Amino acid sequence: MDRIVKKREAHLKRKRSIRKKITGTAQRPRLCVSRSLSHIYLQVIDDTCGKTLASASSHEKKVKENAEIKNKVSKANFVGKLVADRAIEKGIKTVVFDRNGFLYHGRVKAASDGAREAGLDF
Repeated sequence: MDRIVKKREAHLKRKRSIRKKITGTAQRPRLCVSRSLSHIYLQVIDDTCGKTLASASSHEKKVKENAEIKNKVSKANFVGKLVADRAIEKGIKTVVFDRNGFLYHGRVKAASDGAREAGLDF
């Protein structure tokens, strides 16, 4: 149990450290990644007015119906492309990437790669 608490505290420490340096503006909003054991969530956030401009998650019908998705990493890549398409529709081309305390590896990296492939610049 103690190991889990230390892991969670380390995650929160990384999260605070990252959020001190990163803020999203209207010209360059923040692309925030959040993940659970089985799902991934991405949001494009303007921190100056506190609004979510675009979002996508692995809970959506589009993601669940896609036959090409075989594992969680490919699901994260698809969700990254989905949120990038929605952001570009609203005129957002550049974002600041916020990994939200998670290590830039695996699903977090796949989500950012998917967003880059779809046309977002970070």
